[in-house]
Amino acid sequence: MYLEEHNIFRQAFRRFIQMEISPHLEKWEQDGIVPRKAWEKMGEAGFLCTWLPEKYGGSGADFLYSVIISEELARAKAVSFMTPLHSDIIAPYIYELGTEEQKNRWLSRCASGECILAIGMTEPDAGSDLGAIRTHARAEGDAFVINGQKTFISNGINADLVVLACRTDREVPGAGGISLICVERGAPGFSRGRKLRKLGLLAQDTAELIFEDCRVPASNLLGELNRGFYHMMRHLQQERLLCAVMAQAMAEAMLETTLSYCRGRKAFGKPVSSFQHNSFKIVDMATEIKLGRTFLDRLIRDHREGKDVVMEVSMAKSWIGEMANRVAYSCVQLHGGYGYMEEYAICGFARDVRPVSIFAGTTEVMKLIVAKKMGL
Repeated sequence: MYLEEHNIFRQAFRRFIQMEISPHLEKWEQDGIVPRKAWEKMGEAGFLCTWLPEKYGGSGADFLYSVIISEELARAKAVSFMTPLHSDIIAPYIYELGTEEQKNRWLSRCASGECILAIGMTEPDAGSDLGAIRTHARAEGDAFVINGQKTFISNGINADLVVLACRTDREVPGAGGISLICVERGAPGFSRGRKLRKLGLLAQDTAELIFEDCRVPASNLLGELNRGFYHMMRHLQQERLLCAVMAQAMAEAMLETTLSYCRGRKAFGKPVSSFQHNSFKIVDMATEIKLGRTFLDRLIRDHREGKDVVMEVSMAKSWIGEMANRVAYSCVQLHGGYGYMEEYAICGFARDVRPVSIFAGTTEVMKLIVAKKMGL
């Protein structure tokens, strides 16, 4: 699946992480935000929106380059520098749904790191159930006037452009009547609420977004009016696949660091890894991780070929996300007291892997999707 050019790219990105991300990660976590300069360096190095055609500032790379970036950030315990959300989840909305004017206005700046993206789906009363969205936009002349609130928005503080899901037809219940509207930094009536404190992903600026008679040009409508829910559904396969990629890479990294620790750490005169219970636990983790990798690599191939694998991706996000959390629990336990100390990588991994089973649709919602696909 991977060619020599992919391996060269992986090594180059690993060097970039070692030089430009890892030395600063602790400071970013303390600040609760990644500085804009780091985004710009990612863009300058060609690590943002790699798949975009050259005319829009990308390099026309295939999906495997996006997978590599997600994997290497996760393995470096830098998953809270959530550039894959920007590059591979939100930017495709603009590329696939946008007018030529919208693409020319925003995409090259997304690739350079000048324009940071967020997507506004979740509300205080609407999480995995996107049909419950209440944020409303009414047409008024050549503009939309938006009122409502979003929460748990990743890149919420840094964002220069928010792809906002809002209800444009209140007469249509549920999934109907929802549209996607782009709201730019500085739009009248658009403000940021709290920067939210979280259990993990500490360097990720997660925020509340507030819209009070927020006025944006009607030309900022993305895609078709009242078809926003269906646009979102079409893009969720890739989003959830990348969540599974992130979880899988973190599970692999957690096992590697735990193996190293358990082989070197001694208890009662023997390596911790030599105790039968511990060795069996490690074998169980290695087996589940290998199963996850095999399934995930198949789904990546299918997705690259344009296949509809919504059911299988939902299975992967559910199972691999939960598997990675099981691995985190066991790896912390195998570290003993050191597993609870921040200076050991496993502590950060255990915090950061937890939300994979929550965001982009909870484990339970993934199972509902699979059950529906199975006709249950």
